[in-house]
Amino acid sequence: MESTSVRTAPEVSGGLPGIGHGAEFLRDPIRLLERGYREHGRVFSLRMGPRRAVVLLGPEHHQFFFRETDRRLSIRTAYPFFVRMFDERFYFFAGMDEYQRQRALVVPRFQGKQLAGYVDIMTDETRKLMRDLGDRGEFDLVHTLGPLVMRIAARSFLGEDFSRRMGDDFFAEFRRFSDGMEVVLPLWLPLPRLLRSRRARADLHAKLGALIAERRRTPIEPPDFLQTLVESRYADPPAGESGEVPVDVLVNLLLLFAWAGHETTTGHISWALIDLLRNPHEIDALRAEQAEQIGGDLDGAGLDDYRKLRRMDWALHETERLHPVAYILMRSAAVDIEHAGISIPKGTMVMVAPAVAHRLPEIFPEPDRFLPDRFAGQEELPSLIGFGGGLHRCLGMHFAYLEMRVVLSLLLATYDFELVDTDPKPVAGPKTKWPASPCRVRYRARQRVTSPL
Repeated sequence: MESTSVRTAPEVSGGLPGIGHGAEFLRDPIRLLERGYREHGRVFSLRMGPRRAVVLLGPEHHQFFFRETDRRLSIRTAYPFFVRMFDERFYFFAGMDEYQRQRALVVPRFQGKQLAGYVDIMTDETRKLMRDLGDRGEFDLVHTLGPLVMRIAARSFLGEDFSRRMGDDFFAEFRRFSDGMEVVLPLWLPLPRLLRSRRARADLHAKLGALIAERRRTPIEPPDFLQTLVESRYADPPAGESGEVPVDVLVNLLLLFAWAGHETTTGHISWALIDLLRNPHEIDALRAEQAEQIGGDLDGAGLDDYRKLRRMDWALHETERLHPVAYILMRSAAVDIEHAGISIPKGTMVMVAPAVAHRLPEIFPEPDRFLPDRFAGQEELPSLIGFGGGLHRCLGMHFAYLEMRVVLSLLLATYDFELVDTDPKPVAGPKTKWPASPCRVRYRARQRVTSPL
């Protein structure tokens, strides 16, 4: 019998008959979540059509959320659109044994010496962009940095040969693929963006499948990320299987890395430059640190050099706090749960919301200010969940942070910038929270004699 001390999570105001808060979530999910916090504090509920969602805010609830993932909270049933975009047998949608097999294939690719090998790619692609930009001009952050991030991801994960053949439409193809992310509406609806996503998925699968077949026919030496992945085998294959990784698993892994690498990093690096331009004294501090730790020649800088840029890390953490690109994370209750005196029935959506939790004033004093020094001396950052947490914390987080250090260091060493659109807003609706276009900057080379252009 349920304890009398257990109660239902209080519901946010404004729910409508039948659709609940679904329409408002589609218009402005962050505003809805902020209202829930103002009305009820760190635990409240929403109605998304016929389904109830419980929102949990704050470190103690986040620990429960990540600890219970794959136990009492299911990641598989929380993201049906990801199953459509990828595959029900893929990664964390598969059973735990298969997930662990697939994860073991890729974890080594994002550690230690492997990361060091990506610095030259990041540097080279950023130098190419700066040659195209010239000494002065104006560009839209997302439209310019997004393709740069995609080129870095493609060259790092898919190889030099594929990167050279990659057309200008590759970034746009991934944007169409991303249109399949749908939290509220039924996925069977023939919406144009859902249809675009399915066509893009088919096209990307064909291209990546052909790439894998080519690498199996003609391996390259020395092996890059792609070749190593193509030649990898399951250490603990399912009973009766040889250990060879199926092509569809390899395709989905490559698709995940390239897609996730651009989806999160494009928004994060764009917001980081915006935050720095709104706080120019921080740019001065970053340039001083760069001069002290690395010197004037960034072309020779490697992984160990960029790891010395602690102030850059603090600034990127602060941007992750203020502008988490993944503004909510979701799970589904696999069983009836009691947590913190709240009843969470089986089937309930359970959400944590970085966009709100990262601005809790009792956790982050002066929550709306850009104050990178708040992270000084902190090696572990459990209060930040922009890249998830627990077993499913983003594998590419260290790659993303290294990429942003390299790109921003090169840009800030070469150019002075100013915001043309001085009050950027995140994209509307339930989409990944990139800055909405137009979000332009004006730039001018700082020192012509040392310019790489």
